[in-house]
Amino acid sequence: MINKTVFLDRDGVINRDSPDYIKSWEEFEFLPGSLQAIRDLTEHHFTQILITNQSVINRKLVTPEGLAHIFSKMTRAIEAEGGKITDIFYCPHMPGENCACRKPAPGLIFSAQQAHNIDLASAYFVGDSQKDIECAKQAGCGFSVLVRTGNGTNAIKLLERAGRIPDHVADNLLSASRWIISHARTHPGSS
Repeated sequence: MINKTVFLDRDGVINRDSPDYIKSWEEFEFLPGSLQAIRDLTEHHFTQILITNQSVINRKLVTPEGLAHIFSKMTRAIEAEGGKITDIFYCPHMPGENCACRKPAPGLIFSAQQAHNIDLASAYFVGDSQKDIECAKQAGCGFSVLVRTGNGTNAIKLLERAGRIPDHVADNLLSASRWIISHARTHPGSS
């Protein structure tokens, strides 16, 4: 059973988010420090899995092949910097489609757990939105980390009102990765 897992949201965590969606590789821009964060987690033997809502598919803004191209370029760029994303799970549905995979629903995490035999109780989830933190909690992830990049600043207020406080709040993915590495070292049973 894999017990050193970090689930990562994509837009607003690894790359800059856009109100117009990320529809091509040319629109994809890594956030400062995100490549280093993924490399550092890789070097500390964490399995990193992308968990992302990508309604661009059902909105007909990007084809599945176009999204696969973005993911491929992203993972190659990450690997060139010494990092590794083990797998990618995405939801193609729009908010009103009532699927089991669109965050905050935990379906993508459960799919990843089944595919990789992950111990969710020791897993970390890093996201920038209320739905990321709620997804982590609904799935039973041991630790949720909210980053202030992307939608994180607004999400903090919403989560406090809802009583769904993340285990840690970080400025960005690099800061989050440092906390995760330190936390796992000082709480060995948790990872």
